[in-house]
Amino acid sequence: MSETLLETIHNPDDLKRFRESELEQIAQELRAFIIEIVAAKEGHLGASLGVVELTIALHYVFNTPYDQLVWDVGHQAYGHKILTGRRDAFHTNRDLGGISGFPKRSESEYDTFGTGHSSTSISAALGMAMASALKKEDRKHIAVVGDASIASGMAFEALNHAGVSGADLLVILNDNAIGIDPSVGALKYYLTKTKSGKETGNDNIFESLNFDYSGPIDGHDLPLLLSELKKQKDLKGPRLLHVRTVKGKGLKQAEIDQVRYHAPGKFDKITGEIPASDSSKLPPKFQDIFGHTIVELAQENEKIVGITPAMPTGSSMKIMMEAFPYRAFDVGIAEQHAVTLAAGMATQGLVPFCNVYSTFLQRAYDQIIHDVALQQLPVIFCLDRAGLVGKDGATHHGVFDLAYLNCIPDMIIAAPMDAIEMRNMMFTASQGLELPMAIRYPRGRGKIVQWKQPFKQVEIGSSRWLKKGKNIAIVSIGPIGTMIKELLDQENLNCTHIDMRFLKPIDDKALEDLFDTHKYIITIEDGTVVGGLGSAVCDLAFAKAYQGKIHKLGIPDEFMEHGPTADLHKIAGIDCSSTLELIKRLK
Repeated sequence: MSETLLETIHNPDDLKRFRESELEQIAQELRAFIIEIVAAKEGHLGASLGVVELTIALHYVFNTPYDQLVWDVGHQAYGHKILTGRRDAFHTNRDLGGISGFPKRSESEYDTFGTGHSSTSISAALGMAMASALKKEDRKHIAVVGDASIASGMAFEALNHAGVSGADLLVILNDNAIGIDPSVGALKYYLTKTKSGKETGNDNIFESLNFDYSGPIDGHDLPLLLSELKKQKDLKGPRLLHVRTVKGKGLKQAEIDQVRYHAPGKFDKITGEIPASDSSKLPPKFQDIFGHTIVELAQENEKIVGITPAMPTGSSMKIMMEAFPYRAFDVGIAEQHAVTLAAGMATQGLVPFCNVYSTFLQRAYDQIIHDVALQQLPVIFCLDRAGLVGKDGATHHGVFDLAYLNCIPDMIIAAPMDAIEMRNMMFTASQGLELPMAIRYPRGRGKIVQWKQPFKQVEIGSSRWLKKGKNIAIVSIGPIGTMIKELLDQENLNCTHIDMRFLKPIDDKALEDLFDTHKYIITIEDGTVVGGLGSAVCDLAFAKAYQGKIHKLGIPDEFMEHGPTADLHKIAGIDCSSTLELIKRLK
């Protein structure tokens, strides 16, 4: 069987040996290869399919990696990885020990900047361009950014600086009118108008920022792309090429249902169909518990509003947006704005639920401190995807929230163990708190099927004694407590187990009781061991002169890589077998 053209490409130099007329076939083969692997292994599909032609053209025209290419977010970098020496390893994409699903500097010299969060590419590429100018290097710098990402504040900051920098920077705007969900905001409408040719050069926003603007052009027209990129290669200074693409291009279902096929899971590589599954008897996902619960609460309290930065589907805020379209808001990729918007609403007596993925709330840390906590505004943060999230890896693990929130005065920090607790905490938060509250919960499903129970008020700062034993006490927070409960029951272990529920205010009385009655205390959390539950317990133990031994279990003080969540829990030592081994050593 003869080799495909793609199989002969091990790096961009191999790609350059082909005639331009052969690149169309390579594009077909690259798209088919991505579909075949992702169909079986899962991953981010739609974005990578949408930039196949652009990826080929960039590596064909520019001298990568000397010319430096930065992919914003990195959802769309699969084709880039395949063409830059990782085709044979691509089947390991997102596997434990395999290649990352995002650009990663330690993985390849072609990955000039590690990405995973949005809107960083222009700043990074500008920094590279300015450094090259200082070193008197003649190299090109290209940032590929999406229409959803370029609306973020950080991207505007970079454009504002780049426009007066004189740097040799090419920004390629990959405009497909969608991020993970459809793009929102005024800039989206501006770009739509630009694509239709209704605006003139005199009111072009990018030219107003001192960028040499070109486009829009068809991002699937390879000859046109090649021609335009060759022109751009010969230009200097800040410039922007507006490229119009279709997310999911080449797979009919992915083009039609772009939200679902952003990361569709496993699907049929021929038909594109996603296997049907009956989830009616399974426990719900935590995100759906949030979505249905906030609607219930909003039905009884007209002051409740919902806010999410560009994740209505992923967070299930979409459920409220459909039920109360004028009381739920997608603000786009703008975490800082989302937090301060919520703060503004809170000053007017509204009850804002601000739903942000844990890893993305890191981007709004100043706003949490300055705009919310300092003013004691009762914003309710619902932190989805807390803990280890699995194959998305280090950029997406939500393992720092307990620690980075714990040092902020006047923050209430809660981590429900199960769906019923989560509902009750949301209910409690909506009942007139005077301080901000964060409720963190993981990706995926819980274990309680009959979760829709009547609401009950939860005493802020209270814990739950789930089991009383002797000698050894286990103090857990969040859903990992379910594993501890099952372990103690299955192994018939005579250990005390407390579900803390709140990291702040922490239940000092319950912990002091443990100090008086137990020789060993094990703390366990799916967050970093530095600054979280274990640290809080150790601080109190020191203050109370506890004479026993405390073992802190949690995410080690390092960045955890990608892989199945169960495997990562084992590596971190917070899985069932590791915990059992420790208990047996102490008995």
